[in-house]
Amino acid sequence: MDKEYQHKKRRPVSIDGFGVVSRQSRQTGSLDFKKGSSYQPNKSVHVLDNFQRKEGLSPSRQQSMKVNTSPYFKKEHDFEPPEQFKKRGKLSRLKFWDRSGKPPRTKKQKILHGLGIFAFIVLLILGFLVAKGYINLHRAFKGGGGAAALDANVDPSKLNGEGDGRINILLLGRGGDGHEGPDLTDTMILASVDPVQKQAALVSIPRDLYVNVPGYGSMKINSAFASGKGVALSKYSRITSDAVKKSEEEGFKVVSETVERTLGVPVHYHAMVDFAGFEKAVNTVGGVDIDVKTAVKEQMRINGKTYMLDVNPGRQHFDGFRALAYSRSRYTSLRGDFDRSERQRQMIVALKEKTISLGTLSNPAKISSLLDALGTHVSTNFSVNDLNRLYAITKDIQANNIISVGLADPPNNYVTTGNIGGLSVVIPRAGVGNYKEIQSYIRNTLKDSFLKNENSKIVILNGTNVNGLAFRKSEELKSYGYNVVKVDNAPTKNYNSSVVVDLRGGRMKYTKNYLEKRFKSSAVGSLPDSNIQAGDADFVIIIGTNTAVEQ
Repeated sequence: MDKEYQHKKRRPVSIDGFGVVSRQSRQTGSLDFKKGSSYQPNKSVHVLDNFQRKEGLSPSRQQSMKVNTSPYFKKEHDFEPPEQFKKRGKLSRLKFWDRSGKPPRTKKQKILHGLGIFAFIVLLILGFLVAKGYINLHRAFKGGGGAAALDANVDPSKLNGEGDGRINILLLGRGGDGHEGPDLTDTMILASVDPVQKQAALVSIPRDLYVNVPGYGSMKINSAFASGKGVALSKYSRITSDAVKKSEEEGFKVVSETVERTLGVPVHYHAMVDFAGFEKAVNTVGGVDIDVKTAVKEQMRINGKTYMLDVNPGRQHFDGFRALAYSRSRYTSLRGDFDRSERQRQMIVALKEKTISLGTLSNPAKISSLLDALGTHVSTNFSVNDLNRLYAITKDIQANNIISVGLADPPNNYVTTGNIGGLSVVIPRAGVGNYKEIQSYIRNTLKDSFLKNENSKIVILNGTNVNGLAFRKSEELKSYGYNVVKVDNAPTKNYNSSVVVDLRGGRMKYTKNYLEKRFKSSAVGSLPDSNIQAGDADFVIIIGTNTAVEQ
């Protein structure tokens, strides 16, 4: 009987690493915070990253495992172009791989970690300019994306499924022309906006996460855009600006689909930025001011020159160059990338406040300069109208309502490092290619706005002879953020099709819409059996054999 199936949480099967990545990684230890650390966690869920070591997670000493890899992906940051491209003699013009064989950590990549977050604020800046009528059209706004949740009082029928009650934007950071692997997206962040509760979350996607890219094979997720763009570009006999544009569109399609399959949530829009754009934007608004809590001192190489970052506690002013340096610094910080993530959040708030201040945007010259700075460094599929709506929704989101989400933050530690075919990668702790735990975590963290707002009480009953079916279905619904209050057996076991019963007369219209689409059944208004005890439930779902067949 279903009610006898009690869910026991199991510790995920650990496959830590399949091998040691490097001596440096072995010396660093685990993800756990050091004993005696003065760190006190705040309400934010910190961004995943790598403390003070290159790969960031702690591998175990297990034997290396061979897994099929993409035919275009030979080693770290190294792509082999398709044969047809070689034959056409265009090898030197295809810039989506790095053949240097050098260690992957470059100064460009260090800077890129903050770019995804900055891309989010760039969108808000542009949205403000649209809303104020400063611009009606901009070449960065290609259009093509779409999120029903941008509309006020959205029609439930326009929501395709759970997750569409939020606005999800894939933020990508790349080096761009003049840098190694210019199309490798070493920053990947999913910005998710809750338009109902006025909240936002920034989900950091590890650049080395080993995934299956639809149509391209298994590779690091930061190579998905480059693979899609590169293969599409190789089909052109002449490399023109139009060919590059269309190839980039294919790259965006590939990386968006890959992220959707990996995280289990829809991607409605994308935005790509390079670090030059952010530096120019900060300079255009006259720099930003931040209250620094902890001193940061670090020597680094930027643009081929040695730079000493020296920031003392107190109110500090940052121009564009210093802002980038402050945002990328991590090696001298106690908690490495966790501290860097906090600094990036500070920079977001400071830039937002400075940019939308009357002093900045009442100056036509600054507005023009800001557009020039952003226009050549930002690419997005937002339309002008979409961006206008995004700004209207996000302008009132407070800093304490923007959380950072990582995949390796205890107790939500879902990934580890590994070595696959000699490639240093990040993999799920549940097993290579097993993203169920990650998907459940992300879906519940980015809970659909309308589901969360209605918070309907749901009872699930097993109307079949398949033991445990209702329990398994309840776990699936919980992973999408449904409020399942009871799981049991139906009084009878003769249900051929699943039944959705709406006991609130359509008042919880969004939950009703989602359940109807999930179970492929129009909701009825009364219970089919008087022996069913619904209690104070808003919906009762009776699982039929058609659902059992779909399992």
